[in-house]
Amino acid sequence: MWAMYQNSPDDEASEAKVEQKAAEVTKKQVELHAVDTLAITDSVKMAGLQQKLGSFAYSGTLPSAKDGVTILENELVSIAVSNKGGQVTDVTLKNFERFRKGTGDPVKLVTNGNAAFNLKLATRDNRVLNTTDLYFEPTLTNSGEDKILTMRLKAGPDQYLEYKYVLKAGQYMLDFDVRSQGLSQVLDASKTVDLDWSMKTTRNEKSIDYENRYTEVVYEYEGGKDDYIGQGSDKKTTEEDVSWIAFKQHFFTSILLTDTPLKTADMTSTDLVGKTADSTYTKSFSAKAPLALRNGELDYKMNWYYGPADYKILNNYDRNLDEIIPLGWGIFGWINKFIFVPLFGLLSSFLAYGIAIIVFTILIKVLMSPITYKSFLSQAKMKVLRPELTELNAKFAKDPMKRQQETMKLYQKAGVNPMAGCVPALIQLPFLYASFQFFPSAIELRQKSFLWADDLSSYDSVLNLPFYIPLYGNHVSLFPILAAIAIFFYMKMTTGDQAMSQPPQEGMPDMAKIMKVMIYISPLMMLIFFNNYGSGLSLYNLVSNLITIAIMIVIKRYVVDEQKIHAQIQENKLKPKKQSKFQQRMQEMMEQAEAQKAEREKRKK
Repeated sequence: MWAMYQNSPDDEASEAKVEQKAAEVTKKQVELHAVDTLAITDSVKMAGLQQKLGSFAYSGTLPSAKDGVTILENELVSIAVSNKGGQVTDVTLKNFERFRKGTGDPVKLVTNGNAAFNLKLATRDNRVLNTTDLYFEPTLTNSGEDKILTMRLKAGPDQYLEYKYVLKAGQYMLDFDVRSQGLSQVLDASKTVDLDWSMKTTRNEKSIDYENRYTEVVYEYEGGKDDYIGQGSDKKTTEEDVSWIAFKQHFFTSILLTDTPLKTADMTSTDLVGKTADSTYTKSFSAKAPLALRNGELDYKMNWYYGPADYKILNNYDRNLDEIIPLGWGIFGWINKFIFVPLFGLLSSFLAYGIAIIVFTILIKVLMSPITYKSFLSQAKMKVLRPELTELNAKFAKDPMKRQQETMKLYQKAGVNPMAGCVPALIQLPFLYASFQFFPSAIELRQKSFLWADDLSSYDSVLNLPFYIPLYGNHVSLFPILAAIAIFFYMKMTTGDQAMSQPPQEGMPDMAKIMKVMIYISPLMMLIFFNNYGSGLSLYNLVSNLITIAIMIVIKRYVVDEQKIHAQIQENKLKPKKQSKFQQRMQEMMEQAEAQKAEREKRKK
């Protein structure tokens, strides 16, 4: 009974309470110790951050001070912006694929650290900080369909450097504002903030050499002038008042634009193709420029463009961005902008692209057929006059001046202009050169197939070679072969007429022999150099030469009658001819030269 009394339930409950109370005291002591330890750790961390970052140590204490990205996207593009550096670290173009259609590998202009955007900040405590090493605090909001991302590098709750990105629906262009608040006491106002933008352009096309040929830095300066850094291993330039800089690839481009022109900009371009075994990148670009502080603060209204190098899209921004597309200078650019671009755009809107090229070529050749006719008519007239010209050459073989005078008289009497055949050919040259600029720049042809060509913007390989042929390549393209054959027959048809139209002149090279050699050289050049060009351009040249051959056959057989031309020339000889002022002047000069020659010969006697 005594034992039962000693171990009553009341005593057991009392002991349990004592143990519970002791456990709570121990837990509180552990928590207090942990808090003290954390406070010491935070203090040490803060001291380390202040020693390293100075006033911007505050940014390292925020929850955003860790690796992470915020996504901005619309139906065209997806853009990732990193907490670290507040910069764009990934740009994916949703409607474009690399290399070939159907690969499922989207074009990425920025990826895997190939690009960096940095501001170098000089602070009052003599520190130089790079924004790429610091953490920004992101805030993502929506305004209607617009996505707004604010990235702030904080020196305090109300002191920060801000990048503001705004992506609108249906646009490749982003608004990009760079401004600071409350940093006038943090930044050294005597020094500029140095902007540094760099990029290694990634390969996106089938032919790396062809793509690299059109990869370059293009920029606008001094209120509307535009220029580019030329091709080469290591190129650089410095310009003033730069309003935009484009790191252009063949069919895509990344552009930094600013409303306040950059006072100076140092730009570089380094060719990476062939320097290493890595074929991931084509060129390395960089642009460095100082940003001026106003009252100790930054305030720049800028834009980013990440998207296709499409003439129509870029031209719609009305900021001279269409100059990024290499359509040629002067008259060549005008032909492309005002004839080729709108005409081909119209045709390709309702025709397959291969068919559109054929119809486009037919229309251009038909529009130029009157010029072609003039050229052939001039050759026919010269051919009729050839016997008389040969006779004059033989008659005055020892007197070149007299031979020239008589030749000019014959041309005047016959009503023939020896230059009439050259002028039409010269008129056609700008259109030929314009086509060499237009087709390689037409993104519309990218990954569009026609017949055996799976991509009209690249070569149309029908046979891959197990070896590399210098200048030619390691594949065989069919369109250049067909175009070379067409050029051969075209030159075969025209060379005879050209040789018959002009008799050989004493002391001058025999053009007939030269043209016979060119019959074989021109097709060979076409075969070699066009093997790696876009098949769209080769198709254009093939169709162009076939149409020209057809026009020549029609003109020769049904339009130009040599007998009628001969009769007309004989009739012209009987008509009195009034010399133009130029002809009179030339006649007077020849007569003066002849008189001077006769006087010299008289003195010798």
